[in-house]
Amino acid sequence: MAEESDQEKTEAPSQQRLDKAREDGQVPQSRELATFIVLMAGGSGMWMMASGMGQTLSGIVRGGLQFEPAIARDSSYAMDQLSSQVFEAVLALAPFFALIVIATLVAPFMLHGWLFSSKALAPKFSRLNPLSGIKRILSSQGLVELLKSIGKVGLLGVVATWLIWANVDAIFSLSLETPTTAIRHMGDLIGKVFLLASGAMIFIVVLDLPYQLWSHHNKLKMTKEELRQEAKESEGDPMLKARIRAQQREISRRRMMSEVPMADVVVTNPTHYAVALKYTEGKMGAPRVVAKGADAVAAKIRELAAENNVPLLEAPPLARALFRHTEIGDEIPATLYTAVAEVLAYVFQLRHFQKAGGAYPNAPTTLPVPPELDPLQAGA
Repeated sequence: MAEESDQEKTEAPSQQRLDKAREDGQVPQSRELATFIVLMAGGSGMWMMASGMGQTLSGIVRGGLQFEPAIARDSSYAMDQLSSQVFEAVLALAPFFALIVIATLVAPFMLHGWLFSSKALAPKFSRLNPLSGIKRILSSQGLVELLKSIGKVGLLGVVATWLIWANVDAIFSLSLETPTTAIRHMGDLIGKVFLLASGAMIFIVVLDLPYQLWSHHNKLKMTKEELRQEAKESEGDPMLKARIRAQQREISRRRMMSEVPMADVVVTNPTHYAVALKYTEGKMGAPRVVAKGADAVAAKIRELAAENNVPLLEAPPLARALFRHTEIGDEIPATLYTAVAEVLAYVFQLRHFQKAGGAYPNAPTTLPVPPELDPLQAGA
């Protein structure tokens, strides 16, 4: 039962799934919205420009029907005249077609932004399969498209019939007007009827747009197993990540251990903690922690220190404070300057004894470690 539920597409698509779908050209699309915007732009343009375009085109037609004696004397004159008339017609229609092109570009931008995907243009020969075509026709999507087409035809037919019937007197009165006036009024009438008929499609758009958004979201839904697999691919296999972290810790530990032989002193607890300190006058503002560890790591630090003649000093409060409040590479806290200064003074005296002899220096026994820095005393 758990396996079946894992394979059901019940989970919302992840952002990665949405981004990949967009790269493949799979975005929510509403042909009804695009058609509505283009038709409304065309209707508005026709309503506003029909009178001017009609007069210009009628003038071109009248000019073309007039006989020019120059045509009989020069055959190239006819081609020049035709080119001029075509150019005038293009100029007259250019604003209208420019408005249509802008509306065509704006329609997809309103829904999902402009998108160019070469994958969407790639041929899919599976679409040539008749069985697949029949399956698409009989699917729920095909049924919805069929109902939308019937609705559009019915709605536009009813609205157009009503508009024509409401303006039938104006249509018949065109025959009583002069040609110029009739063309202007006819252009206005056609534009108004077309615009109002196109505006009726808003009802189709209001129903279609939410459905298309829901359908696109539903198609991209994921199963729980797909979500887990995606997370594993994006974040990495947990076991692999654990091994990488273990290797990183091992590399860091080896790097830390390589600093122990060059330390000036190792402060111990004596067995639980070990902190290696180094100070280079003129290069460091304060002594720096080059290695630290607890239990087995502390034992390894003490072993390396002994092998490389690095002094070991048992100072439990100082070792605990350094272990708790510093990280590898950090300078010691200012509140421990005095305590560490006494330790380094002892180390320098010890080096002098090893070189020149004399009285063996006494190791400091009571170091000024603030109680609040010692975890043992702070906990008490």
